[in-house]
Amino acid sequence: MDVRDDEDYDEASQTEGPGRVSELSYGAIDKTRIEAAVRELLLGIGEDPDRPGLLGTPDRVARACEEIFGGTQEDPGRYLRKQFHEPGNEEMVVVRDIPFSSMCEHHLLPFIGKASVCYVPRDGRITGLSKIARCVTGYAHRPQLQERLTSQVADAMVRELDPLGVLVVIQAEHTCMTIRGVRAPGAQTVTSAVRGIFKRDIKTRGEALRLLGL
Repeated sequence: MDVRDDEDYDEASQTEGPGRVSELSYGAIDKTRIEAAVRELLLGIGEDPDRPGLLGTPDRVARACEEIFGGTQEDPGRYLRKQFHEPGNEEMVVVRDIPFSSMCEHHLLPFIGKASVCYVPRDGRITGLSKIARCVTGYAHRPQLQERLTSQVADAMVRELDPLGVLVVIQAEHTCMTIRGVRAPGAQTVTSAVRGIFKRDIKTRGEALRLLGL
């Protein structure tokens, strides 16, 4: 099991630096260019893109890309702006085992897993539980690194909710390791991003990890 930890975080407002990832910028998804690229790929592997079984493949792949990479066309943090106020509530909130799929930007092969998000609200400032899942899904629907995905979710929680602390843990299986190269099916990569009280207070962090089953 490969465990990677993102703890080196400066709570001062910043957009880049250790423990904080800058937001990437993306252009529009160009379906026509994707179709042309898929046709070239088929030619490159020795296939005939004009044979009956492949005639519709460039269009199908282009439409799939609009969904798979749809997170490039939105700010996933916006989901967290649906908020509620429960005055005085600073109790831990845990959303475990959010399923997601993403695309490794190195090989354009999927990695699939589960994300768990834990946060402590500041003076009862909370968000809908489904909004946390939507945030994870939005960031996952991009060309990604698991390390970046973990930090982006944590930083969105900090940015939109200003909680006392955030802990994000992601566990995933990468097909770039299972169907090619080392071919190690079942290998799991675990990453974490720790913010605020979870970084400073070992007892609080330990409680969160127990609730996450880690």
